[in-house]
Amino acid sequence: MPITEVILVDEKDQPCGRMEKMEAHRAGALHRAFSIFIFNRKGEMLLQQRAKETYHSGGLWTNACCSHPIPGEKTKEAAQRRLMEELGFCTEIQKVFDFLYKADFENGLTEHEFDHVFAGEYEGEINFNRDEVSEVCYQSIPEIRDLLGKQPQKFTAWFHLAFPRVENWWLQTYNGKPA
Repeated sequence: MPITEVILVDEKDQPCGRMEKMEAHRAGALHRAFSIFIFNRKGEMLLQQRAKETYHSGGLWTNACCSHPIPGEKTKEAAQRRLMEELGFCTEIQKVFDFLYKADFENGLTEHEFDHVFAGEYEGEINFNRDEVSEVCYQSIPEIRDLLGKQPQKFTAWFHLAFPRVENWWLQTYNGKPA
């Protein structure tokens, strides 16, 4: 289901309209989004490298998947839909936190999002959509933290913001042990 419109929101995530997706990114309009973090049984996080052809942040590494609910769609249902569309699998996810961020990109687009963050566990085949994803891998939390410090330019803007909070949630939830 191609997303043509996003849900505009205020800083408390209250809907206040809708806008064509690319126009919202050109205007820097605050809109609802979600990010999904997937872990395997060893406690490693699934990372994806965005396809170079994506409308921004092409070739950068990030969490399992991100997108936007369409008007009238519940955010968790949109997240589960997008997991299937982008990575080719379904799994149970839970909401872990949300955050607001704004990032400008070299191509003139701006991500200004109220981002709902979900997490889940998955073991199995990943049949990712090559129009969206170049590559996937699982990495441990310490490996990711190290990579973010040594090669920050290889990761998306929102991943830099969300990762420390996801790491903290993971440590509290699993006490640093595999899920």
